[in-house]
Amino acid sequence: LRRSGAGLLVTTCGLLRHRPGGGGAYWVDSQQKRYVPVKGDHVIGIVTAKAGDVFRLDVGGSEPASLSYLAFEGATKRNRPNVQVGDLVYGQFVVANKDMEPEMVCIDSSGKSSGMGIIGQDGFLFKVSLGLIRKLLAPKCEIIQELSQLYPFELVIGMNGRIWVKAKTVQQTLIIVNILEACEYMTAEQRKQALAKLSGN
Repeated sequence: LRRSGAGLLVTTCGLLRHRPGGGGAYWVDSQQKRYVPVKGDHVIGIVTAKAGDVFRLDVGGSEPASLSYLAFEGATKRNRPNVQVGDLVYGQFVVANKDMEPEMVCIDSSGKSSGMGIIGQDGFLFKVSLGLIRKLLAPKCEIIQELSQLYPFELVIGMNGRIWVKAKTVQQTLIIVNILEACEYMTAEQRKQALAKLSGN
């Protein structure tokens, strides 16, 4: 949605959504495959290169994002974070517009990591639609609540359609991945039946 004079211009087809309260927010829910960086979005990036004091990250957009080595909690010129090419990084966009290279940080406004930073080496990274991401990030998401009753696991969800998951074993991790990938096309009832079968109920 873009403001155009006194009106709004919609540049993507989809469903118009509205969240009331706190000033209210309107957005268009579309099934787009390519992610377009948005300021404030939390995403999972893959480090593709080191260039001086800046890391380049693939975030699934049309161009790579930049991440300064100082954009980590506690980082200084002497105390640099140990970031390697191929690492997964969970961060937030502070610059994202069509005329500038997207820029990420791994700290909040008070300089704390707040869960952002390098994601562990183990675990499994996979991609889903941006529509499913919005569903999973909704408050009190039923899918996440149901899965957490099946196995304990760690989960990182990026607005760019990437999900990283890690359970106790590789088998449990892959089961969670398969359910998350399939739940986009399942009804709530089908999902409950699949989970009940896995838990032996």
